[in-house]
Amino acid sequence: MLLMQAELVGLLAAVAHGDEAAFEQLYAATRAKLCGVLLRILGRPELAEEVMQETYVKVWKMAGKFDPSVASPITWMVAIARNRAIDIVRKRTELSIEEEPEAMDVATDSPVPLARREMTEELKRLLSCLGKLDPEKQRIVLLAYYSGWSREQLSRKLDIPVNTIKTWLRRSLIEVRECMGTP
Repeated sequence: MLLMQAELVGLLAAVAHGDEAAFEQLYAATRAKLCGVLLRILGRPELAEEVMQETYVKVWKMAGKFDPSVASPITWMVAIARNRAIDIVRKRTELSIEEEPEAMDVATDSPVPLARREMTEELKRLLSCLGKLDPEKQRIVLLAYYSGWSREQLSRKLDIPVNTIKTWLRRSLIEVRECMGTP
């Protein structure tokens, strides 16, 4: 359903006044374009759908701020979607705990990334020092530095305050450095 720019401007004005039918028409007229933009940026249909939903919620809430003298309706909506998608891409440099639930199991195993006979003396010392940490702190260190989890992800998944996670990581690294004899 392709509408002219003037029709989209009218629909956005109606949406600004809470017109649900106008919102449905706006959605039907623009969803393909927004979905295409989001798929190109995010590369995952399920994530694109999620961001598209967030975009339309924002359009519903901010329709009154749309100014047709600044941008076309579709340009304005694409900018909202694009900005959210780019934020997600920037934050996705780490694996998501929800996407990799088996990572929780991996970190509980012994941290032996190489066969024993192939380990260097330094790696053996590191593993020995990690083994001296409290089991919970050892797990957090491995999840953070071996599996790449952020402090916020650790906090959410383990139900431990972020500041506690930060403190435990810092203290644990100090213990490991001291154990290894590294300044």
